[in-house]
Amino acid sequence: MAIRPAAVLDANVLVQAPLRDTLLRLAEGPELYRPLWSAEIMAEVRRTLGGQFNIAPSRIAHLESRLREHFPEAWIEGFEPLVSAMTNDAKDRHVLAAAAHAKARLLVTYNLKHFPPSATQPWRVTAVGPSLFLKNLYASHPHSVVEVLREQAADIKRTFVDQLRVLHKAVPAFVEVVCRDTQTAL
Repeated sequence: MAIRPAAVLDANVLVQAPLRDTLLRLAEGPELYRPLWSAEIMAEVRRTLGGQFNIAPSRIAHLESRLREHFPEAWIEGFEPLVSAMTNDAKDRHVLAAAAHAKARLLVTYNLKHFPPSATQPWRVTAVGPSLFLKNLYASHPHSVVEVLREQAADIKRTFVDQLRVLHKAVPAFVEVVCRDTQTAL
């Protein structure tokens, strides 16, 4: 089996349920990459889900429990000494430190301005948006990605087109490529 690339998933890509579900299904089923995060990233997820989305604490705890169950190897520990060496935005230094410590080459985030190349390149980390990340997975494994999207839609009682419509809000460039290649109209 080929070595799966490791990617740190920032809190802002983990809070949106449809995107989170897609990202994790691609990591779990066909194992197209290895997802990583830290307890500090997960704390941001909890704060955002509870504060901005009003998700009940019991549901957030259930989510974290499921993540620990299905992705026990995803939790990065021991990165804290690197935080002070990071030069990116102060609020997100822990994210880059976690990526550097885990030797992840990718960091998936919506907040690219907090991870400029001048701060990430010395650590051999590239920050990418979730649309580009998914487009790259799709370019390498188109059939696997489409199969996962179809299974995801069926599992939550949606049509493939409806699932793509939902995902289009979060990752439009990725969905547009999938629609083009599968000749699907939204």
